Amino acid sequence: MDWARAIERNSEALKGIVEVLFAMLGLVGSATVSRIPQALHSAVLRVLRPAESAMRRLIIIAARGLVVKLAPSRPLPSGAIIGKGGNLRPSFQLFDPRKNFPELRQRRIKYAKSPPRIHFFGDDSRVDALWPARPPVAAPVSPPDGLVNAERLTRRLQALKLALDDLPRQARRLARWRVRREAAKAPKFRSPLRPGHPPGYRRKAIHEVDEVLVECHGLACDAMKPDTS
Repeated sequence: MDWARAIERNSEALKGIVEVLFAMLGLVGSATVSRIPQALHSAVLRVLRPAESAMRRLIIIAARGLVVKLAPSRPLPSGAIIGKGGNLRPSFQLFDPRKNFPELRQRRIKYAKSPPRIHFFGDDSRVDALWPARPPVAAPVSPPDGLVNAERLTRRLQALKLALDDLPRQARRLARWRVRREAAKAPKFRSPLRPGHPPGYRRKAIHEVDEVLVECHGLACDAMKPDTS
């Protein structure tokens, strides 16, 4: 397998996709956009999510066989506050967001918080009065101008572009992430890839990014297999 050629081909494809997304938002450099139309936000997100997944898999391919040594931890300087560094460069997330199953969580909450099953017999039963009814959930209100916040979207897009511009650095980041995960006593997960389909995957391709994601996912799965030679 020509890993270098695969990395180059998919990197160039992702760079072209990112350039189009930047043009759609009118972004230049590290500038951000505060509010954009809802339709534009949705259109960019439909491409950005699979592009991020493809990028994570591209980093896995680039980190194949990479061995790193963690630097010794240093104490935080006196008076420093984590996260207070001014206009920091956005950092690309190296692992897939894990799937969320709200229906299961709601079921657990329902049974955990339900009142005891006490039965009253007679005409004066007032069981419902013992526990107040839950307030109704208000439906989200659409903004009057039709615009939505786009700061987080633009930060994600910038993080993706920065990662593409320096793939070797991202590969080293992933290698260090793996070492820390292996050293942890009980990590929530060890693989940067979540089980099943990657985030943003579509069974029927509607955009160039869908084909890039499918290829990068297959290559990343091969790159993560142990070397039995």
